[in-house]
Amino acid sequence: MKHLLPPSGSVRAYSRALQPSQHALPTPGQGVMLNSALALRHSYFVRRNSRGSLPVYTDVRNGGTRYHVQIRNVEGRINALAAELKQSLFNGDSPQASRLVVKVQGQRHITLTGGRFKRDVAKWLTEKGF
Repeated sequence: MKHLLPPSGSVRAYSRALQPSQHALPTPGQGVMLNSALALRHSYFVRRNSRGSLPVYTDVRNGGTRYHVQIRNVEGRINALAAELKQSLFNGDSPQASRLVVKVQGQRHITLTGGRFKRDVAKWLTEKGF
């Protein structure tokens, strides 16, 4: 009967701490510094979720014919973020810019309609430093 486990030299010990990487989340002290630096640069802040992802979600409605992209949990001046998205997400003369509709939902959410813009919005937010 053969053993199912690989030789002991190649077994990964999951109890060992992972080596820090470039993409590691900041420590709490560093996070405060990052938040304050972004607050100085922008009048709004988009906090990442507990898994480290941007809170950008897609909502498909009407049998797959209507796509909504939502940005959730925006802190600060949400109208400034909506205006900046409308102005600088796409070039002014592009077909995407003519279809893009940005609406503020409640006090902390933004909804974009007019196309499948989730990747574009996530890339735009990442370029802004969120």
